[in-house]
Amino acid sequence: MSRRQDRTEGARIPRKHLVTLEPSISEAQTDEMKSFDLQLILPRSLHATFRPAQQSWLMDLTGFIALVEARQS
Repeated sequence: MSRRQDRTEGARIPRKHLVTLEPSISEAQTDEMKSFDLQLILPRSLHATFRPAQQSWLMDLTGFIALVEARQS
C-alpha cells in the first residue's frame, strides 16, 4: 500500500495504531503521526529513547493488547 493510499484509506479509520521497534523517532515525525491520529506503539524499553514530551504520548505493547482485548469484549 502506498503512503498516499494509506492516508486516503486511513482517513476512514478514526484511530490507527503502528507497532514498531524503531527507537528515537524525531519529534517532527511523531507530531505528524499525531496529526493523522496514528498511535505509535513500541516496547516500554524503547520509550527512554524518546524525548520526555514524546514519551507521554507513546503506548506500550501491554497497553495496546489491553485495548484490543477490551474492544473485543
